[in-house]
Amino acid sequence: MTEQFLIIAHRGESFDAPENTLASINLAWERNDNAVEIDIQLTKDKKIVVIHDKNTYRLAGRFKKVLAQTLKDLQLLDIGKHKGKKWEGENIPTFQEVLKTLPQNKYLFIEIKSSGEIIQYLKDILDHSLIDPKFIKFIAFNKNTLVKLKAEFPWHDCYWIYKRILFSKRINISKIIEQCKDAGLDGLDLRADTLNNESEARQIKNAGLDLYTWTVNTFNETKKFYEWGFDGITSDKAKMLQDKFDVYKKLTTEKT
Repeated sequence: MTEQFLIIAHRGESFDAPENTLASINLAWERNDNAVEIDIQLTKDKKIVVIHDKNTYRLAGRFKKVLAQTLKDLQLLDIGKHKGKKWEGENIPTFQEVLKTLPQNKYLFIEIKSSGEIIQYLKDILDHSLIDPKFIKFIAFNKNTLVKLKAEFPWHDCYWIYKRILFSKRINISKIIEQCKDAGLDGLDLRADTLNNESEARQIKNAGLDLYTWTVNTFNETKKFYEWGFDGITSDKAKMLQDKFDVYKKLTTEKT
């Protein structure tokens, strides 16, 4: 079991507020969540915005490719009202806006949704940031992008997002570990159904890699991954799970 087990708010407190907005991110901080995960992409005018999808249809009801729009055009869209009238008027924030919300000693997990081109613009922003690098971690599906990120930001943890191939019952843990370590990366971020048992998790941890998983929304799963030695989970219901986990930790501590 890890000393610090992070329950990471997936795109902010996205069960209750519109995902990847300042509303959902600030709600996570208000609830004293320890970490938030966001997704970032480049716009047409090379600004970094916080949004998961490659287009805006799901959130705004209007089909616009993020890469083909300027920041100004994107911020005219309302991505809050689909979640309810309470959130009407929320727009797509910039990475700088989100960075400014980060409280002291809280973590920000940044998923790279663009090509490696985004790195130079990230560098312009982070070079002027006073945030301790250990509190900003990068994740991505594209291993080559992560390798470039790690070279540019050696003091930041970089985790490879990996998911099992559809309908595949097993994955080659040894091969994934080898690829991750050969790339100079710090760990893995696995979809919740990727590993089959605790021994596979221990194999990854024993290789000296950090280990996270996504997306976990039940306490039983949270408890399982904690007991398997994971470093943390990403959840749409971070606050709810954190409260239950704190009670569980207190009870287990009292028993010992």
